[in-house]
Parts: sequence; structure tokens; C-alpha cells
Amino acid sequence: MIKPEGNLLIIDDNQDVLDALSLFIENDFEKVHYLRNPNLILENLKKNNIDIVLLDMNYSAGINSGNEGLYWLREILKFDSDITVVPITAYGEVETAVKALKEGAFDFVLKPWDNDKLLSTLKAAFKLRKSKQKVNKLKVKNKILIEESNKKYPELIGSSEVMKKIHKLINKVSVTHANILILGENGTGKELVAREIYKKSNRKNEVFIPVDLGSLNESLFETELFGHEKGAFTDAKEKKVGRFEATNKGTIFLDEIANIPLSLQAKLLSVIQNKEVYKVGSSKPTPIDVRLICATNKNLEEMVNEGLFREDLFYRINSIVIDLPPLRNRDKDLFLLSEFFVTKYANNYNKKNLRITQRALEKLKTHNWPGNIRELEHTIEKAVILSESNLINEDDFIFRKSESNFFDRNRALTLEEIEKDVIITVLEKHKGNLSEASKELAISRQTMYNKLSKFGI
Repeated sequence: MIKPEGNLLIIDDNQDVLDALSLFIENDFEKVHYLRNPNLILENLKKNNIDIVLLDMNYSAGINSGNEGLYWLREILKFDSDITVVPITAYGEVETAVKALKEGAFDFVLKPWDNDKLLSTLKAAFKLRKSKQKVNKLKVKNKILIEESNKKYPELIGSSEVMKKIHKLINKVSVTHANILILGENGTGKELVAREIYKKSNRKNEVFIPVDLGSLNESLFETELFGHEKGAFTDAKEKKVGRFEATNKGTIFLDEIANIPLSLQAKLLSVIQNKEVYKVGSSKPTPIDVRLICATNKNLEEMVNEGLFREDLFYRINSIVIDLPPLRNRDKDLFLLSEFFVTKYANNYNKKNLRITQRALEKLKTHNWPGNIRELEHTIEKAVILSESNLINEDDFIFRKSESNFFDRNRALTLEEIEKDVIITVLEKHKGNLSEASKELAISRQTMYNKLSKFGI
């Protein structure tokens, strides 16, 4: 037996009409709600996620203009334009029904009604409601796809033994539906690994939606991940499709999973276990089918022991663990990545004959790379921007002192050392843009050139 679907709201001030409708319609919908007072319509819509409204057009005794019904039709569609409204009116009030159609009603039913015709009209109204919801989800997906297609992501580069093992593991897990947890320091390429898994999976033709949990304010977590209904809270002017619902059939990547508040971890666990989401302000679940990939640079096991991360959620997200090595343990890949970034930024900044010397590569090898590949990329980009010949030499790389060293009060710093550090920091911030850096430092471009020459930057 097919499970009935749809939430139907019937509004009529005549109790006999409501009783008659309930006799034959009750079992054909998931839930049927009844109202005699139209002033309670909006409250009911907010509470019950209504799909279809069967709306009587007259409520005041002796008045048959249908204006009350038209007013409430407008209010319902103002609340949610996707709700399908079917006016029900007396035989002699066809003109009112036609007005309702012009105002956005789906169809109308005349009293006395034919049961079969009424039911088929309401079922057709529900199909339209589902179609509208599907179109809205597709709009969200298409927007994400367009945004993603406009971004360029580098390939996952690495031929060291440790990266060969990573590639082998990616190939194995991609074709499964297992939840994956990617571990690694900042800048090791966790999102690139997630995208590689997605590209090789059975869901590659669906959406890939990344969510940086570290950038979300705690108050936005729930509505961003799960969505909200219109009017669910003060600023909820429109209904919002959450990231999980928008990802349906695709792959969702939750970066910085350790940042999810403890209060919301139970809800995320419920979504993973039950494969359904509850929008904020909704009591009706939305089924979802997503591939989940998470990433973090924190030790989740320690967080579990400290009571900061749910143990059951931890085991749910880590069916497979991929542990990315830091760049300092990938000497062979360091050279490959360096040459890749030199070529990339030489093309970007129209310095196409630019090369990096072997001695420069050897100097890069001596650095600890706390920021890993991301730090290497920024370092190479800065060297390309500031290069004055077709060769990048070892002197073109000046590594920024760590904050702990910079502010070490026990270490004597000359004014020149402090000035040099500040200039390097500001240049990095503005990605080598001398005009912007000069502005921030409140010096002229010529003074900036003099300082760069003086400090060999």
C-alpha cells in the first residue's frame, strides 16, 4: 500500500462541511488539519508545514462577495508562494473562483462537490507543490554548480611513497558510500583529497558542496546546514534550503568538523543516522541521500576524552580515515609542488620564462613549513611577484619569523629587524601589491622601493 503524502489544511466556517470532508479525505493525505476561523490560518501554516489549502471563500454571515477568501488567498501565498491553494465556493459564485485563479489559486471546487473530482484536484495540487519544491532545490543546486565551475582547483600533486599510498587509498574508498574523515595540519590539502574522492565516485555527476564550519557563527550552524522555514525566527523572511538538502544525491564536505558546537552534534548525528533533516521551524522531516566527507586538523579522540566531541558522532564520521602527512615529510613532493606553483604564477603574472634554481629549491627544503602547501604556494607567489630576472634564486625567499619568535621579549631585536618583519608581513597580507602595502604602512611607493632594496626583500 502506498503511504499517503501531503499536509492538507481545510478552512471552512461550517462544521458540517468539515465533517463531511473528513469522512472521505482523511486517509488520502499524510495529515489533514481543519479550521473554522480563518484568523488562525497563518499560525497553522507556520506550525504544520502545509502543502495544500482547501479554502472557503466566504466567512461572514450574509456576505457572498468572496473578498474574505481572496484576502486570505493573498496572505497564504505571501507566506509561502509554493503552497497550492484550492478555493471551494458555491455554484453561483464562479466569478469569485475565477478571480481567485487570477490571484494565484491552483484550481477551484464548487459546492456541492463531487468526491472523486475534489480528491483528484487536491492530489494534482500536491503534485504541483512537489514540483515547485523540486524546482527550488534545483535552483540552489545550479547556483552552487555555477559557483563551483567558476573556481579552479589544483590537482592533487605528489609522487612520494606516502602520497602514493594516499592515492591508492583514495581509489579504493571513492567507489564506496563510506563516510570519510580526512586528518592533517592546516594547508596539507584536505579539501583537494575530498574533491579527488568525489571526482572518482559514483556521485561525480551530482553536486559537491563544501562547508567551512570554522567560518560559521554558532547561531548560523543549524540554519546553514539544515535550512529553515519562513517565519521560523525574526529574520527568516524567506524559506531557506540547507546545505544537506541541497546536496541530496551528491557529496557534502564538512571542513573543520571539530568546530561544530556540542549542542548541535546530536542533530548532525541524527541526520547521518536517519538520513533526513528537520528544517528550523519545521516538524516534518526531509529525506536526504548524501555522501559525507569530513576534515579537521584537531585530534578528535582527545576531544572525545575531554567531552568536547561526541563519541558516537566520531565513530559515525570515520568509517575510513585518511591521514595527510605534513609537507616537511614530503621532500620529493616539495620540489614538484614548487615547480608547479612557479609555472602557475609565472603565467598569472606574465613572467612565462621564469625558472627556479636548484639552490633555491634546496633552500625551500630547509624550512619547516608550518603552513604546509598553502604556505609554500604563498611563498612562491610572493617570490614570482618580486622577481626582477628570469630566475628565482635562494635569496628571493625570506621566511617570516614565527609569531612566538617575533614577540619573544628575551630576544634582542633591532629597529631594522622589526621594520623588515613588518614590511614582509604587510606584503604577504596584500600578496605583493606594493601600492596597497605602501598605503597600509603610510609611506610612498618610492620609500617602499628603497626599503625593499635596503632589506633585500
